[in-house]
Amino acid sequence: MKMENDILHSLVYSKNTVEFVTVASEFCSLMENVRNFEFKENMHKMQRMLPLLYLKASMLPKTEKILENELEKYISEMDYNVVQQRWLDLLGENDSYYEVFDPDLQFSGEPVTASISESLTDIYQDLKDFIIAYSIGNEEIMNDALYDCEYHFEDFWGQRLVNVLRAVHMIMTGKSDPGTENEPDNHPLKVRSEWLDKFWDSHSKDDANDL
Repeated sequence: MKMENDILHSLVYSKNTVEFVTVASEFCSLMENVRNFEFKENMHKMQRMLPLLYLKASMLPKTEKILENELEKYISEMDYNVVQQRWLDLLGENDSYYEVFDPDLQFSGEPVTASISESLTDIYQDLKDFIIAYSIGNEEIMNDALYDCEYHFEDFWGQRLVNVLRAVHMIMTGKSDPGTENEPDNHPLKVRSEWLDKFWDSHSKDDANDL
């Protein structure tokens, strides 16, 4: 039993795992603090963050699930919508890009568009759930969080990451107009963001009062 515990400990605290946790935490922080920086600085940070995140995820050690039950999910639909909306507000007309690796392309001759803000928030959702579970400190939970994160990287958000990196690259190299103008003030998604912001600010104050 002690040997198994030693193996588990060495895996969840391995150099590659800890480095991935660090980068994933920085990515989540960038996603959450988008309003602290201007458009160009946010995109420059994301341009450097995405390749590093992919590299560190590809170096994670392989593991197997231990617990019978699925891990708790911490990021709610409201959390997702708030983060995605704030990036949409930043990107405006630059949010959409043509997706050339979508499986639906083989069934349609029409170009498929994707959303930078949605793609980034999809990645954020998986990583934030992982970070919160990992921070609990229970090594069995940490192991299963690592397993889930690695599985989702291979099955979903790894491809999403390289796809959106292409769009970020196009913006940063001037191949598409980075633009300082966002969607019109009466755009339905921007109108929706006003009540989301009020809800989020109120929710944050309630959480602070509970501490």
